[in-house]
Amino acid sequence: MTTPNPFWHEDDVATDDSVRLAVVDLLFDLQAREIPVDHAWALSAAITARVPEALDDGRIGVHSIHVAGSQNGWERPDFSTEERLIVSRRTKFTLRVPQDMVDIISERLRGAHFDLHGCDVVLGSAKERAISKQSTLFSRYVLSDSEEEEMDFLQRVAAELAQRGIRIKKALCGKQQRIYAPDGPLSSRSLLLAQLSADDSIELQQSGIGSGRHMGFGIFIPHKGIEAVKKLDDDE
Repeated sequence: MTTPNPFWHEDDVATDDSVRLAVVDLLFDLQAREIPVDHAWALSAAITARVPEALDDGRIGVHSIHVAGSQNGWERPDFSTEERLIVSRRTKFTLRVPQDMVDIISERLRGAHFDLHGCDVVLGSAKERAISKQSTLFSRYVLSDSEEEEMDFLQRVAAELAQRGIRIKKALCGKQQRIYAPDGPLSSRSLLLAQLSADDSIELQQSGIGSGRHMGFGIFIPHKGIEAVKKLDDDE
């Protein structure tokens, strides 16, 4: 018998609408032939060398570079720094930044050339994109304890959000993923939250959850459906 999920309550769904607030996403054109599947630490080191504020300012988030999952018979490589993903011309690098730092950060990173575990990457110009009031949000990586079971993870997330006045109505987490770091791998899980109020959605996108925003942890993006967690598990 399947155990009921206490973090899944039916309710009215909020409307989807973008809003310009204190935090926005910068989408940079990206030139690269390939990138490592696990590139969070290398990307963080490259970006924080040019935007050191990202180490201390939780509003700045370094999104992982997302490449579409398996298709047309191609199987996604194992999640490691050694395996590679082919980058398409449509692939972007996204950085979440405070609105008042858009111009200075765009200038610092335009034309930046860096190395991700042996893969050359060059950033181009950036376009600004407002965050959304969409009621379903997804984070690919949220820091977790390596011994933490799924329900323990959800209980901890619920407690943290409750302290911030955010009540979880629907939540799902994905399988654990180990992210490379020089001092040892970091454990994470994907997390989907649904039926959020517009205010809670905005707060989560602006502040994230947990720590490690400079490595892509705890950054929420809008999502249109509950298949996000399963798709991430299949992709990675």
